[in-house]
Amino acid sequence: MMAALAAAGCASSGAVPKPFPGAKTPAARPAGTPPGIADPSPPTGAGDGAAASPNGAIIVPPPLDSTPGSLALATALDLRGVPYRNGGSDPSGFDCSGLVQWVFARNGRALPREVREQFHVGREIDTADVRPGDLLFFDTGSNSASHVGIALDHETFVHAPRTNGVVRIERYTSSYWSRRYLGARRVE
Repeated sequence: MMAALAAAGCASSGAVPKPFPGAKTPAARPAGTPPGIADPSPPTGAGDGAAASPNGAIIVPPPLDSTPGSLALATALDLRGVPYRNGGSDPSGFDCSGLVQWVFARNGRALPREVREQFHVGREIDTADVRPGDLLFFDTGSNSASHVGIALDHETFVHAPRTNGVVRIERYTSSYWSRRYLGARRVE
């Protein structure tokens, strides 16, 4: 059980994101891939929960508006494949809250560094009202918010989990994440 908790947890060091807004982010999409197709390669890892079409391409809808959450989501999607790094807060490696803080900062919205502080930002929203760019919070074993990701739609989110070691898309409706779900918040 402890190994599972350690594998899914998110640590926050309190570090300041580096480079802070203004730095270029690495492209996670292969060259020539049109917007809306996040990664034409099949999902990796058994049960990674990526939303894939029948041909294996991961379909990602473009942001619906120019809210901080939608813009942050688009930035996070471009970071898929960046390695997980405990305490990481830049494109060389992210933990969950470092990713969230960095992508929101890149889009004009400063957020606290730690998950438990991010859990109080914005306004609480009903799970049924989750839209792209909303923050989703989970308890991975600390009896409080200990993991955060950004909603892609009503089933999937992008986040920096330790398991498989990269920023990726997963289903938050899966049995693992749904049992740990704490709530959603909208940053406006």
